[in-house]
Amino acid sequence: MSINAFGGDKRRDIIFVIATAALAALLIAMPTGFEKAAMHASSARVKVLVTEADNSNVKTIGPVRQGEQQLRVRILDGRFKGTELDSHNLLIGKLELDKIFKPGDTAFAVLDLTKDGKEIVYANVIDHYRLDATAFLFAAFALLLIAFAGWTGLKALVSFVFAGAGIVKFLLPQVLRGWDPVWTAFGVVALLTAVIVFLVGGLTRKGLVAFLGSICGVALTSVLAALFVHVFKLRGAVRPFTETLLYSGFDGLDLTKLFIAGIFLASSGAVMDLGMDIAAAMSEIAEKNPRISRGALVRSGLNVGRHVVGTMTTTLLLAYTGGYTGLMLTFIAQGIPFENVLNMVYVSAELVHTMVGSFGLILVAPATAAAGGFLLAKKKPS
Repeated sequence: MSINAFGGDKRRDIIFVIATAALAALLIAMPTGFEKAAMHASSARVKVLVTEADNSNVKTIGPVRQGEQQLRVRILDGRFKGTELDSHNLLIGKLELDKIFKPGDTAFAVLDLTKDGKEIVYANVIDHYRLDATAFLFAAFALLLIAFAGWTGLKALVSFVFAGAGIVKFLLPQVLRGWDPVWTAFGVVALLTAVIVFLVGGLTRKGLVAFLGSICGVALTSVLAALFVHVFKLRGAVRPFTETLLYSGFDGLDLTKLFIAGIFLASSGAVMDLGMDIAAAMSEIAEKNPRISRGALVRSGLNVGRHVVGTMTTTLLLAYTGGYTGLMLTFIAQGIPFENVLNMVYVSAELVHTMVGSFGLILVAPATAAAGGFLLAKKKPS
């Protein structure tokens, strides 16, 4: 039997892709159950064109603006298309939240309607309209991926959509419903790892090797995350917007467990990447040299892993800390001593995030190499 035979052939691979795509579509269509928290029956979401913008009530104070823009907008879609009405844009003096509109801008607005839904009471302009650009960006990404990688690219695209839908439409709503964040996230990550690895690597022994190595890395990361979060005395509220959940009717949510789940969820992608890299390399070696011994194949897998781990750990450092450049610049600009910086809860949280994720990566290499040695190497004839 071929070393790539594991439970099926090309036809089974196609069926698996179709089934995963169908499940992803089902997840996307499935309501989270929290939609009514922000929307009610007498409202509608539309795209509007800003035709006029009056800034006479806006004051500029240093780098920020405060006050209120008076807007005139025209609805561009829906049953009220063509209707023009007045609105306003409140500026609170925070650059990260405020937005400025000018004539010709397209915006996303929520219409408050009368109870019968026939008339507009008010148009609340939320933000600039970005859905068209988002759709274009995703379409360009999908086309480039498929054009470059062909069938494998299509499978990667399906796994990408499935992972996003699984997190947004299942993992996060279930956590809000009271499911344990750590165990729920681990179960979802294990499922996503299996689906993504077998989609990209195929229903093959190579895919099985990558899955076994990856799940070992995720398991270690979850254990270490739970341990070091308590050692460093980190609170889950260190993440933006998490504390807001406590004041939104979810006061029973364990933010510390949510933080722990976020650590191994974030590192699982890099773990899968490393596991697949090593499994693919070992599969190629075994294909080119069918007589290679298990020990030699394991050593080859370990050699590949050593080289990849060297760059992947730095990748995690850059990925996790990239979002905190503004915070670090502020500390440096104020001349805060480095010891103080390292002891701050935000920096400690990123250190734990990076180092724990790196521990998981280090384990993936030997685990994948060991699995590959047993599953990919052919037995020598007696």
